Order: sequence, then C-alpha cells, then structure tokens
Amino acid sequence: MRAAKKIAIALLAGLLLLIVALDIWGALTLGSITPAANPVIDEDANKVVMVFGATGSVGDGLLEAAVEDPDVEKVYAVTRRSSPRIEAGVAAGKVEMLLHEDFTDYSGLADILAEVNTVLWGLGTTSVGMDDETYTWIHVDFPIAFINAWLAARTEGPMSFHSVTGMGTDLNGAQHWAREKGRAEHEAAVLAEGSGLRTFGYRSAFVRPTSEQANVLHYLLEALARPGALVIPAKDLGGAMLEISARTTELANGSLIDNADSIAFAQAYKERMGR
Repeated sequence: MRAAKKIAIALLAGLLLLIVALDIWGALTLGSITPAANPVIDEDANKVVMVFGATGSVGDGLLEAAVEDPDVEKVYAVTRRSSPRIEAGVAAGKVEMLLHEDFTDYSGLADILAEVNTVLWGLGTTSVGMDDETYTWIHVDFPIAFINAWLAARTEGPMSFHSVTGMGTDLNGAQHWAREKGRAEHEAAVLAEGSGLRTFGYRSAFVRPTSEQANVLHYLLEALARPGALVIPAKDLGGAMLEISARTTELANGSLIDNADSIAFAQAYKERMGR
C-alpha cells in the first residue's frame, strides 16, 4: 500500500513538473504577433460567415462566436448533422444549416459561396487509428476543394479563410499528420495569392470546448496549462478569427497564428466588443 502511494505521489509530482515545464516553454514560444493598438476595422468583413465542423468540440465554439457577433448578419453552418446550437441559431433566424455530404464537391453551393466573407474551418479529426490516405482526404482534399470552389464563386470584397491546424503542424515534420496539415496551410495560401483572399492557419495547443461540451477534466487541464498560453476556449478562438478578419490590412495571406497570438487577438476582440 505504501509503495503504491509513493508511486502515485511520484507520478503526480512528475505530471506537475511536466506541466510547469510546458507552461514555461509555451509562454516563451507560442506567440510572436502583437495586434495593432489602433486597428483599421472593416465592419463588413464578417457580414456573412460560413462555419465548418460546427458540431465538433472546436467548431461549436466557432459557431457560438459567429452567432454572437453583432457585425455578422448571416451564418451558414455546413454540416452532415444538426446540433443544439445550430438549431437555436436557425430558430433565431441568424443561422442557415446546409446539410452536406461530399466535402470535396461544392457545386451546389455556388450562389451561397458568392455571398460569404469569412470561413471558420473547424472540420477535422484525430490521426489516431486513421490511415494516411483518409487523413489526407479530410485535412487536405476537403479544404482545398472548398477554397477552389469559393474562389470560383467570389473574387471581390473582404474574404478570409481560418483553419484550425493545431500545434505541431509542420510542412517538413516527421509525422504524416503534421506534414499534411502543413501542406493544407501552404496550398491554401498559394491558391489565395493575388485573389484578395487571406488564409490563416491556427496552430492552437489545447482548445477548451464550450461549456455545453466541456467536462471537469477540460477545466482542470485549462487551469494547469493556461499560464503558459497553451489554452484557448473555442469561443475565444472564434473571436480571434473574427478580429483578424475585421483587420483587413493587418496580417498577410498565409499567416500562421500560434496559441498566444490567438489569445492576444481574442482579447482585442473582446475589448472592441466591450466585453
């Protein structure tokens, strides 16, 4: 019994030391962009928002941010199924749910895509237990097919594409998932070059789900990792995306947003919204 207790204490101490080390590392490395103090804001930049992955733990927060933004007039949720937040948004008249099955074919959405200013892309899945071909299909083929269709439908006005790629994404990384997400970031930026569209990859660390989807473990991890800029709530991440969209002249196409950068833009968004 004593041996088991000692092992448990040692494991807990090791975990705490690891978290402290991660907090220090995160605070030193996970941010390099400072939002402009007196930004030029385009209030029409987020007039029509489209959200992908809105039923997931990250996408639900992105949808919540878009619905609550007073500058957003319309939100399209492109999804295979509904959710309580989508249903509430539809009932309130701000959200239109677009049931969609083939995320490599958007030919039926051309008229709607011509209206869209901002895309919040939270669609994705874990690489654990998934074959490389399927992972590439979801994380590269889906978003690239969408951007091609969007650019074919719309080439004027403010446009921005925000994709959650995650910490560790690296075009030249050792792991397949990291390389493929990095490839998606790169190919999206190349497609957008010269078109007026700006693309952004959010290399977030731990995105805490909305209160409706979070549990005690999520809040515990958030409390431990927050000091190192490793955590951002999903709704705050959505706010950061909307803030970057509205700052149409501030960040260039292809910019990569680390977690501390997202936190900084989320705070700027809250201040601008008086929250």
